[in-house]
Amino acid sequence: MTELVIVAPDGIPEVAAGDDLAALVLAALPDLADGDIVVIASKVVSKAEGRVIHGLDRLAAITDETVREVARRGDTVIAQTRHGFVMAAAGVDNSNVEVGRLVLLPLDPDGSARRLRAGLAAATGARLGVIVTDTFGRPWRQGQTDLAVGAAGVIVVDELSGRADRYGNPLLVTAAAVADEVAGAADLVKSKLSARPVALVRGLGEMVTEDDGPGVAALIRLGPLDMFRLGTREAVEEAVGAAAAASSAASSAGVVMSDADGPGLDLALLADTLDASGLADELELDGNGSVLIRLRPDLLELDPLELGLRVGRASVLLAGNGFGLAGRPPYLSVRRLPR
Repeated sequence: MTELVIVAPDGIPEVAAGDDLAALVLAALPDLADGDIVVIASKVVSKAEGRVIHGLDRLAAITDETVREVARRGDTVIAQTRHGFVMAAAGVDNSNVEVGRLVLLPLDPDGSARRLRAGLAAATGARLGVIVTDTFGRPWRQGQTDLAVGAAGVIVVDELSGRADRYGNPLLVTAAAVADEVAGAADLVKSKLSARPVALVRGLGEMVTEDDGPGVAALIRLGPLDMFRLGTREAVEEAVGAAAAASSAASSAGVVMSDADGPGLDLALLADTLDASGLADELELDGNGSVLIRLRPDLLELDPLELGLRVGRASVLLAGNGFGLAGRPPYLSVRRLPR
């Protein structure tokens, strides 16, 4: 039988810039032993490292922390950070912090984990692992979970490829994301509302290493290995050569819409998509669950083949956002595609 014990102690005070995290952890967990893993929320690390800013302009902070925008829907941004993480709001958070302040991710979460590990080891003499966590959403799944953003002294990926299962079948691409699994398990006892930002995980001594190891950098999949580099809409826009719109707010689009709302149609998204397609400058509801669009007059002067190519390109762009295009110029109709 394998036993895993996870404990989240009470009593860790509010952390401020310059606080000694190792001392705070040891005060709450005085009996650390060889093979233990300390899991700590990145927000606490950020506060200790002075990564808290004043101000309410969250979008500006997100822009500053973003190196690549992956997807945007209104004010919701999925972005790649300088660390390589792809996450909501580039890790900028205004929860569990004083009103009027924003918490940014640590500049180097792996470095933060190494420093905390060194401080704990110096005080205890124990062989410990440290994992720094933050909250992530997952594509195709509702809800969020904690994942590792920094690690030291822990096997972050347990590569099983080349081994065989109990039936003798070779494992070809199996690699357990140990650091992420531990982060998610620890969050069950830390939780977001408990004021318990640290957890002790005991029972995984075989995953604790002598050296610091590569850290969470070994978990990041970017470049040619990234099969989902863009959101659906952004991928379609890139494929048809349309520039991604800066916002899905209808007021930012060049398309003029009626004030009414269409059944099952997101008019703001439709206007934004049409603006990116360059197909129309006006749309109106037809009363039957569709939206009529009038082609731009200059498009009607094009060669029929060129006009057909433009309409086809726009059709692909609209389909990427769940809209179907039908009709003949100069008027076309748009309807929400069935799911």
